[in-house]
Amino acid sequence: MSAPTINPNEAAHFGALAADWWDPHGSSAMLHKLNPVRLSYIRDQIDAHWHVDARERHPLAGRSAIDVGCGAGLLAEPLARLGAKVTGVDAAPENIAAARDHAAGQELVIDYHAGELAALPARTFDLVTSMEVVEHVTDPAAFVAELAARLAPGGLMILSTPNRTALSKLLLVEAAERIGAVPRGTHDWDQFLKPEELTGLMERAGLQVIDRTGLSPSPAKGFKLGGSEALNYLVAARHAG
Repeated sequence: MSAPTINPNEAAHFGALAADWWDPHGSSAMLHKLNPVRLSYIRDQIDAHWHVDARERHPLAGRSAIDVGCGAGLLAEPLARLGAKVTGVDAAPENIAAARDHAAGQELVIDYHAGELAALPARTFDLVTSMEVVEHVTDPAAFVAELAARLAPGGLMILSTPNRTALSKLLLVEAAERIGAVPRGTHDWDQFLKPEELTGLMERAGLQVIDRTGLSPSPAKGFKLGGSEALNYLVAARHAG
């Protein structure tokens, strides 16, 4: 069994937001704005990795996916609609309860689990995603190693996380929490990872980074891909060798 990586305080913080998770105007409003942009990136990487036609409605048909730190299912549900057999795992039982309820209402079959990723039965997945999670765990290296252990041969991993910069401290922590764009206590800037730090952890876990892109604010769309990585970035990887 791997060392535990769940921070109980973080789990409690996000668990307290569970009932509000699916409200696009509630405490998770920022996630609702981020999600379409992240999905666009994930779809592009899926198409490139498995040579899928961009017009294909179910590019993950016949494939398995796991979303780690899934919250109430904001990403797990679209992955299921793309055709994947989806597993979701989250530190907060309250989030998993909300995720199960919402999936049932959408008539989606998603296998949800509360607790440590390492506690799940030993199996691997074609697609491993973990969005805005690595900055909340107690041991990022152990967490990334466990993600890598869950990636099937020939599989694809996609992570996103805030960058540790002066700009992210100003906008993501101080300003965003002050104006209520994200709940107070959501971010600990000291836990943010610079791109070279995260890619280093991934490489030490036996992964090869195949793509990285910035995720930045857009006056027109809320957020956009590309450009500066100063606030947030996404990374795609596969097994090295």
